[in-house]
Amino acid sequence: MAKELYKLPPLKYGYADLEPYISEEQLRIHHDKHHQAYVNNANAILQAMDKAKAEGTDFNYKANARPLSFNLGGHLLHTYFWWVMTPKSNASKEPVGELADAIKEDFGDFERFKKEFSQVATSVEGSGWAALTFCKYTNRLMIMQIEKHNVNIIPDHPIIMDLDVWEHAYYIDYRNDRAKFVEGFWNIINWEEIDNYFKKVQK
Repeated sequence: MAKELYKLPPLKYGYADLEPYISEEQLRIHHDKHHQAYVNNANAILQAMDKAKAEGTDFNYKANARPLSFNLGGHLLHTYFWWVMTPKSNASKEPVGELADAIKEDFGDFERFKKEFSQVATSVEGSGWAALTFCKYTNRLMIMQIEKHNVNIIPDHPIIMDLDVWEHAYYIDYRNDRAKFVEGFWNIINWEEIDNYFKKVQK
């Protein structure tokens, strides 16, 4: 049976629809160039694995394990990132439903959660991500600070929402002002969609 390769997911909104918080130019380059590169690199490693198997030769896992983790992590984290944003002007500006209740229980209130998530995002050393995760063992939300695409990830903690704070995510629009980019992100979060996903994760 033929094996599938990874694919760049299409955006569910237009390239200019997240303005003024993310410009069309910024989004096009981020999605079409950077994300596509992670997809291409991950697929190249998979194809090399298949080629080695077909030829009966050894595949160098030692050399490829780290780049596969890096590129596949980049692909999956970006896929979440596009999904958690919305251009809808009538979208809620705060968490809704069961997610809102969980944030209140685990962080005290939304403003406290927002402050702590923003601190995690702005303080990533170098390139990385801030992610809201859920621990099924303790039944609580947590904030995870991911370096690069694959460092400091907590196993078996599904990501509820994430924010890319690599410079390629914001440099065209905000130059080196990461904090301003993080501030803008709070205006385009699709809380309704995230709440629906959070309900599925809990099950």
